[in-house]
Amino acid sequence: MDLDELAKARAAYDAEMRRDAQPDSARARVERAGPVVRQTASALGWNGVVWSDLDAGTADAEIAAQVAYFSGRGASEFEWKLYGHDGPADLGDRLRAAGLVPEPPETLMVGRVSELAGLPVEPPEGIALRVVTDEAGVDLMMEVHARAFGTGRPRIRELMLDLLREEPDSIAAVVAMAGDTPVSAARMEMRPGTSFAGLWGGGTVSEWRGRGIYRLLVAHRARIAAELGIPYLQVDASADSRPILERLGFGVLGVTVPYIWPRTQV
Repeated sequence: MDLDELAKARAAYDAEMRRDAQPDSARARVERAGPVVRQTASALGWNGVVWSDLDAGTADAEIAAQVAYFSGRGASEFEWKLYGHDGPADLGDRLRAAGLVPEPPETLMVGRVSELAGLPVEPPEGIALRVVTDEAGVDLMMEVHARAFGTGRPRIRELMLDLLREEPDSIAAVVAMAGDTPVSAARMEMRPGTSFAGLWGGGTVSEWRGRGIYRLLVAHRARIAAELGIPYLQVDASADSRPILERLGFGVLGVTVPYIWPRTQV
């Protein structure tokens, strides 16, 4: 992807997935509050700011307003998802001054579905793919995430169950099985009318890494996106995932940092 295409993709991403964001489930709500777009959900749902249009004169007041809003709702935490091209240039410093704490940065990456759908999808020896359609499948995914990432993910479990029950066409999830043992898992989330399908999860237990399973799960989801006419896959890539995705043809749109409030919850 050349620089011109990447610039157009970033502009489309900002417009479709941030400024005009849709709720990530039927139980969530997205609203525009002046120069900020935020999502509110239940305690187990994702609460946070997805887009802002701030400058040096408005940033501190808007940060304080969002802290007051989410704390007033009784939220145990919320996330301000900061992108490197968001203004003002010192917005991260201002978020920290207000008590929000940055988590490790991630690289926002996109890839063309038309190319990624052509990747080989033959599973490595001993691996079979299981499509997730029910709670039992979700629990297999959670088992993988706990082993791969070292932590439970109750919010993700709740989100997936909600989507499978209420919006099954908006999610595609899969588990790589070695016999009866889940060893890798990933999901794809799709919102109506957008150009991007989001790839999430992608965790593989340590003893099965380096065998092509991550690439297999990307290709599997790309083929689903191709059938649906979605032009781009999007990933918030960790430092471990970025080089793999670059080899597969993904391009970089920028860097995003999750800022979490309050400090005591981090």
